[in-house]
Amino acid sequence: MLAKTFSTEDLSVTTAAETKFAELIGQLEEGVQGVRVYATPGGCSGVSFGMSFTDRIDAERDGILACSGFKLVVDDGAMQFLRGVEIDFIDRGDGNASFVFNNLPSLGGGGGCGSCGSGGGCG
Repeated sequence: MLAKTFSTEDLSVTTAAETKFAELIGQLEEGVQGVRVYATPGGCSGVSFGMSFTDRIDAERDGILACSGFKLVVDDGAMQFLRGVEIDFIDRGDGNASFVFNNLPSLGGGGGCGSCGSGGGCG
């Protein structure tokens, strides 16, 4: 069974990010299947996102966005939060460079969840 594919309408990658991902993957050893984008529930602060290299693709749970020189891998759970997001790479110079997630939907906590500390508010 092959993993499903995503389109750039589901999740997009800028040229700068695509170039940097391909460069990083080119520096790794064989066996890396792509870059996994994941979502982690963050309590009051909502969902946070991250990325890591992956050597496994689960055809039942993962979807793939084929990019130039690598695959972006996202499981079904994370894709529900990432639909419409753009991944970019920003280099501000002096070693200050990072991948950024643009167009993130509002997923945050909101009005006082009680577990953010004694102040009672999250924001």
